[in-house]
Amino acid sequence: MANDPRLWWQDGVIYQIYPRSFQDSNGDGIGDLEGIRSRLDYLVELGVDAVWVSPFYPSPMADFGYDVANYTDVDPIFGILADFDRLIAEIHARGLKLILDFVPNHTSNQHPWFLESRSSRTNPKRDWYLWQNPASDGSVPNNWMSNFGGLGWTLDDTTGQYYYHSFLPGQPDLNWWNPEVRAAIYAAMRFWLGRGAKGRGVDGFRMDVIWLLIKDKHFRNNPPNPDWHGGDSMGSVLPKYTANQPETHTIVREMRALLDEYPERVLIGEIYLPIEELVTYYGGPELKGAQMPFNFQLILTAWEAPLIARLIQQYEAALPAGAWPNWVVGNHDQHRLATRIGAAQARVAAVLLLTLRGTPTLYNGDELGMPDARIAPDEVQDPAEKRQPGLGLGRDPERSPMLWENRENAGFTAPGVKTWLPLVWDWPGFTVETETADAGTMLKLYRELLRLRRARPALHAGSVSDVHEGNGVLHFMRTLGSERLQMHLNLTGNSQWTPSLEGQVLLSSGLDRAGEAVRNGLELHANEAVVVELS
Repeated sequence: MANDPRLWWQDGVIYQIYPRSFQDSNGDGIGDLEGIRSRLDYLVELGVDAVWVSPFYPSPMADFGYDVANYTDVDPIFGILADFDRLIAEIHARGLKLILDFVPNHTSNQHPWFLESRSSRTNPKRDWYLWQNPASDGSVPNNWMSNFGGLGWTLDDTTGQYYYHSFLPGQPDLNWWNPEVRAAIYAAMRFWLGRGAKGRGVDGFRMDVIWLLIKDKHFRNNPPNPDWHGGDSMGSVLPKYTANQPETHTIVREMRALLDEYPERVLIGEIYLPIEELVTYYGGPELKGAQMPFNFQLILTAWEAPLIARLIQQYEAALPAGAWPNWVVGNHDQHRLATRIGAAQARVAAVLLLTLRGTPTLYNGDELGMPDARIAPDEVQDPAEKRQPGLGLGRDPERSPMLWENRENAGFTAPGVKTWLPLVWDWPGFTVETETADAGTMLKLYRELLRLRRARPALHAGSVSDVHEGNGVLHFMRTLGSERLQMHLNLTGNSQWTPSLEGQVLLSSGLDRAGEAVRNGLELHANEAVVVELS
């Protein structure tokens, strides 16, 4: 890959859309595909290159679309297939790419496959899911847990066996040992890859929880977690037999081989693993796995300069030769960036994300600095919170509707309509309308950063070097040919004087300093990040 021509997913920036919360076009308080289509010009003006859309498949919505009842259609909440066809046509007409969220680990319990599977022990699709007899005392087969709390086994009264679900009982896990399951999922992938004008189809997939696909054939108990002291029940055991199994890599290679039959498609894997395990999903020296196993380390690491400097060094050192890095600071499963690290440091994080080597992924609304919404107990929608209340596991706060205009419901839906989740508190200060009109807003910073990243080859294609930290300031260099850019990010609330080579400031996260000369050092204001072009 090191000598290959540059590909769109290497130079580009990905923008994640959570469709329920992006734009409602029909006044039901829930976002939809037509809503996304109506806002495409905003994405072009923002400066992103690809759109990743979270699931919109037919679903009972027990987990808001991650419980799929049909892999090759659109849920009526979001529209119809013709709406998708219009959306992909207009995305491609604007020079953007479309990445589809795909859920291969589990289906809905209303999927026809599962309805057949549970109908009898002799049904041809029985082995498409993970069925087991009760233990000798009549209890669950083993101690495998659900990521949403409690044991991951549900007894089916019809056949007297338990089925396993990594998440809700309404999300039974597929049996990826079964070649018929693989063939059926791969056929669904081909459906979307060939969809659209002239069969151009989607430009790639983000594969949900890809590291969980294979479970132990012998259904052995997971070992207890010696560091667990209560709280989230999933943490009571170590997922030795239910996650990151060696055979998972075979499946990832098969998915990659399928995508390689189509020009310039990308396979992205959702993988919450330590760096040394994450990078194995690139597929070894041949790089025949996922082109981008999602790197969530900036979400999982404390926001401290020494830790982030070490993280960048470790990640770069662990990447296989020729592998392309990627970075993520927010998504629909994590508290909003501005809530996690504060509004001031969220601006610093924007500079970090868009100047590091590799492909960045933005989550819709983070470019506005949106904080978490306040969700009252009677407004909770997320099953993760409902199953384990009070543990702070709910994902509703980061899924609050996008803020567009300074009118009722922020332009997300029609006036007088109840939104599916409440808007963030003090929302008028975070709308696209407000931030476009006012100077120094988060939106203007993101637009400026994205323009700079596109214009400067060192930022989207150059090497990274000289990563270090001092006095709470993170430093690194991006270089391509004669172009040298130096980043200085102050992760503290105090002014810092930092050494810098001669040059001029291209961008500051907080002040209008473009063109300012740099001689023998640089004063960084509190919570400020700057990009310096070296002479």
